[in-house]
Parts: sequence; C-alpha cells; structure tokens
Amino acid sequence: MKRLATSCFGLGRLPVAPGTWGSLPPAIVFALMCHFRTSPAIVSIVMAALALAGSVVCVQFAPAAIAATGKNDPGEVVADEFAGQAITFLASPFLALGAASTGQIWAVTAAGFVLFRVFDIAKPWPINKLEKLPEGWGILADDLLAGVFAWIVLQICIKLFIVR
Repeated sequence: MKRLATSCFGLGRLPVAPGTWGSLPPAIVFALMCHFRTSPAIVSIVMAALALAGSVVCVQFAPAAIAATGKNDPGEVVADEFAGQAITFLASPFLALGAASTGQIWAVTAAGFVLFRVFDIAKPWPINKLEKLPEGWGILADDLLAGVFAWIVLQICIKLFIVR
C-alpha cells in the first residue's frame, strides 16, 4: 500500500517519464478549478492540501520504496513531483477571478507544468543540494524547491504576458 501511494496510484510505474505523469494531477486540478471559476482562496487551499498530502506520503512511505528497490530515489516514487507541482500553482489565484480566458488558463497551466518539469529535471543550484537529505526528505525537498522556482518564473511570465 505504501508503494502504491508513493507512486500516485501507479502513475510512477508507467514506463516512460514517471515524474511527468506524477506531475499531471495537480496541474489538471488547478486548470479545471480555474476554468470553473473556483474562488482564489479555494484554489490556493486545494493546492496547499495537495502539496501537503504529497509531502506526507513521500516522507512517510518513500523509505519502503527505497528498501524494496535499493535505490536512493526510486523512479516509481512520484509523490514528490505531485507535491512540487502543486507548489507551482499555490498562489496564482488571479486565474480564478474571471480575469483570464480559457486559453490563458490552459496556457498558464501548461507553462507552470513545463517550468516545474524543467527545474525538477535540471536541478540547478541549490535544488541539487537538497537531494542529499536522508530518505524521503531528500526525495521530496528538491521537488518542493523546484516548485518554488517554477512558481517565481511563472509569476513573472504571468505579469509580463497575461496581466497587463
């Protein structure tokens, strides 16, 4: 059950790009909530809850996947990507205010998704330093910081290209 949770119910066991698959659910939830004009507070609360859930699952259950696979960061563990992607969308509430068109909502969602994946894969300093933390913390912390970096760049992009 622990490995099922850390793989986001099997997404991490898909044969190609498991981290990308694990990042999709928060992005889809964000886009749909914004599309249906959910209040900004609710969007932020849901993204925070998803980040917290992914974080708890990763820290608590990743050691089981580490023990089973013998790898420090098993590819099947994608709860960290799930949490990091939710951080990327944590505070982009203007989209839910009716100020954005459907196209803008999906463009911002796609940009946030790609930005998070780029930071998660490239792991620029200091993101790469966090991988050295023990067990689930090392798996999780770099993704949370990648989510913060992606959020910062996404907010700049929103200000430059969406909100004028």
